[in-house]
Amino acid sequence: MNSETIVLIVQVIAAFGVVISVIYLGIQIHQQNEITKAQFGHSLTQRQYDRFFQTDRWRINHFVMTCLVDVFDVFDKVQKGFVDDSHLKSRISALRLGVMKTEQGKSVWNFMKINRSEEFIEWFEHEIYEKEIYSDPERDKKLEGMNIIRK
Repeated sequence: MNSETIVLIVQVIAAFGVVISVIYLGIQIHQQNEITKAQFGHSLTQRQYDRFFQTDRWRINHFVMTCLVDVFDVFDKVQKGFVDDSHLKSRISALRLGVMKTEQGKSVWNFMKINRSEEFIEWFEHEIYEKEIYSDPERDKKLEGMNIIRK
């Protein structure tokens, strides 16, 4: 093996390393762009939350909007594989407890759902309005008469 062959092999290895580095850098930039978009969306929601929480009706409506925007964001992140679906399940469980079944919750949902895909709308409405809440009979018996279980 002469020196020219060794130089050629080193140049091929170096070129391969550069290609791998560029691909890795592209992946990192894409992920950072997604994170930046999520942070921007959160800051918009926080700004809206800070501005309009002045009356009870506004507070309720904007609380529901904030919850929905959070669910939208987490749903998108679960679809892209950025977070585990347990984050989404916990948010849906909280909304299923009643806030989305009030007139204000329903009206906010009808206003907000125009921004979502048909797939998301069907999934969300099934999760919130059609799926039954799991109830533990033993727990229900202990809590009977405490007026904390929605029937």
